[in-house]
Amino acid sequence: MRLLLASLLLATAMPALAQEKKAEGPAPKSHKDAMIAEAEADWVKPPVEEVSAVSHGSVTVRAEKIAYTATAGTLTIRDNDGKPIASVFYTAYTKDGGGNRPVTFFYNGGPGSATIWLHMGSLSPVRINTTTPDYVHPAPYNFGPNPNSLIDKSDLVFIDAIGAGWSRPLGDKTGKDFWGVDQDADAFARAITRYIDKNNRWTSPKFLFGESYGTLRSGAVAAVLEQRGVSLNGIVLLSTILNYGVRQPGYDQNYMVLLPGYAATAWYHHRLANRPDDLPAFLAEVRRFVSGPYAAALAKGDTISPEEAQAVAKQMAAYTGLSEAFILRANLRVDLAHFQTELLRDQREVTGRLDSRYLGDVADANAESPIDDPTSTATTGAYTAIFNDYAARTLGFKTQMPYKLSAREQGWDWDWRHRAPGSNQPQPAPNTAVDLAYTMRTNPYLKVLFLNGYYDMATPFYGTEFDANHMQLDESRRRNISFKYYEAGHMIYLNPDALAQLHNDLAAWYDAAKSQ
Repeated sequence: MRLLLASLLLATAMPALAQEKKAEGPAPKSHKDAMIAEAEADWVKPPVEEVSAVSHGSVTVRAEKIAYTATAGTLTIRDNDGKPIASVFYTAYTKDGGGNRPVTFFYNGGPGSATIWLHMGSLSPVRINTTTPDYVHPAPYNFGPNPNSLIDKSDLVFIDAIGAGWSRPLGDKTGKDFWGVDQDADAFARAITRYIDKNNRWTSPKFLFGESYGTLRSGAVAAVLEQRGVSLNGIVLLSTILNYGVRQPGYDQNYMVLLPGYAATAWYHHRLANRPDDLPAFLAEVRRFVSGPYAAALAKGDTISPEEAQAVAKQMAAYTGLSEAFILRANLRVDLAHFQTELLRDQREVTGRLDSRYLGDVADANAESPIDDPTSTATTGAYTAIFNDYAARTLGFKTQMPYKLSAREQGWDWDWRHRAPGSNQPQPAPNTAVDLAYTMRTNPYLKVLFLNGYYDMATPFYGTEFDANHMQLDESRRRNISFKYYEAGHMIYLNPDALAQLHNDLAAWYDAAKSQ
């Protein structure tokens, strides 16, 4: 009886106990869980909805005062089903009252680089004032209106690669979905098309302007755009590399590509025994040697006779400032890193890669390769500081998301495979000269301008000439290709004198391209 009574009392109490427990709510989070939740709530994510900040300015170019509107914002690119896949940061400069004028899309290379270098240093309405070949002095920096801006000829749109700058993947997409030759080209083509559509620029003359890897990207993007119904008027290729295949071990072409650049570098640093006064004429002579005796010698490989090797080494020494013995020990094939450390070894200095006029001190004068590139270290700090200040103070674009100079971080793994138009199999190493040739054949009015620095050892000018001259175009298409040369390195615009010449060359070229 007592047992029955106790059971009844317990059963009566259970609902009340359950209600009391329910009223207490969930158990409190641990300190760790609370910190995770707080960080998650404050996580700055890229916007799916497009955002922008608009400002206004003016700049005087060739005695013409040009008022412009600057728009810093994001473009949401979508897949073919309309799903948002990435938020792409851009800065556009449009001439006020300019009407239906040309629009040019700019991007740097890397791959994976932000477009801070072209934006802050070259042809936008503002510029960091630099001299070459000098280390940019720490803050305060010399920054202001750019009298060599291309805003007098075209509206300008600077676009950051996904994973760099303020461009980020959206939703379930990650950087790996965009980090590849073809994936990257598709994303840029979508961003360009989105800008055209958003701003009603379908009937405007359209141009691409890529630097370094951005030139390889331009070959692929131009073909993708053409296939999607966006025909271009022109493509500007600054410091070009279209073919990575020749850089693989076992190919002698890369040694041929480098030699004229070695000669220009030795000429600049006064390492030639009989230094000529005329650099272009000297380099024309070197080109003839490279395409003649040097190419023939390399083609013979191990079967070359000692006498021929000695004769070729002697001429190489005269052109490069290196010793015959050093060249013979390298089997007539001098790597870039070895050239950089050997040319001025007696002065304990190495030459730059992006610009061989820049010099770097070395702790070990016996080093066989530089520890860094003095060109890059001389400029990065200034560009980073100025852009972040300019974006917030002048453009008015404010976000707590970090502006990344490069997408290259942990997990970076670029997919170098590339499927060119009409190809059944992907190229293991990309050559988008194939894509560029396809686009030029398809669009007979497309103009292409190659801009080259004599002291650029990252993308040597002779390599540009070789690739451009091997696209198998007929004469009607070859007439659409132009070359310009500057006493500068990879970033031609670092040199203010070269930048002024660059603007003049571009202005004339744009006028000609628009008139077709």
